[in-house]
Amino acid sequence: MGDDAVDGAAVVAEPELACPISPVVDIVFSRWTTPILWALHTYGRQRFVELERRITRVTPKVLTQRLRQLERDGLVVRTYHPEVPPRVEYEISELGRSLGPLFAHLTEWAVDNMESVERARTAYDTDPAR
Repeated sequence: MGDDAVDGAAVVAEPELACPISPVVDIVFSRWTTPILWALHTYGRQRFVELERRITRVTPKVLTQRLRQLERDGLVVRTYHPEVPPRVEYEISELGRSLGPLFAHLTEWAVDNMESVERARTAYDTDPAR
């Protein structure tokens, strides 16, 4: 018997579809999203090259892709200035700023718990039974 409803019974969805935060995690916690949003929140409006300097390990191609996705998701605003040469600036949107409390809670969790996570990792990695 599958996951479909039978005689009015509740439908059981796949766990990744049933979890209400999965789409949020996919948007917000993609590899380069948090450093980009942090840089824009901390330093304000920036040009591409400024972001590139602040986030040193990201390639220009990936930074471009992430900025486009963040703009599409409404978390970043791109402003084009038709000058010679053209100037493009990025800034965090109000929607992006609304993630601030979430990041603050995650920062608090990290401060309170990363030492425990590191101890657990060390114990796991040095366990001869593994």
